[in-house]
Amino acid sequence: MAGGVPDRKLEFAVVTIVVCALLAFLLDALDDTRQEVEEAAVQAEIAALRIELLDRLAHREGFGGTPPASDNPVVWAGRRPTPYVGEVDTPESAVGRGIWFYAQDGKTLVYRFHSGEEWRYRLTRSTGGDSVAVLGGIGLARVGPATGTRPRR
Repeated sequence: MAGGVPDRKLEFAVVTIVVCALLAFLLDALDDTRQEVEEAAVQAEIAALRIELLDRLAHREGFGGTPPASDNPVVWAGRRPTPYVGEVDTPESAVGRGIWFYAQDGKTLVYRFHSGEEWRYRLTRSTGGDSVAVLGGIGLARVGPATGTRPRR
């Protein structure tokens, strides 16, 4: 203490530690929120692709025409999800995260999350299913884990 002013270094250190701990919790919560927003955006994009697919199929059913020869749902829907990097031979050849691409080896539309996880969707040719809207035997189904959400840390 110089001149009657108490030494506040210990108090400053304690406040700094508390603020840093709170900031760590905040950043963790923000990261979880970012992951949930990304997941919701993927689900919304798939819903939009399904609508476009069903619209195109309804038009084909009503007015005729031949369906695309491709198994790529983007070709069928006539609409690219954002950001779509195109068709790749294998998922390993797609560079980046937070991207959509069509993997030709598995015939799946893939979204690669920023975390590195991938969700895959396949154009289905069937007579229907519990969770897949179909028209003319065509739908868009998720392949992979049965759950609709990603595991949390």
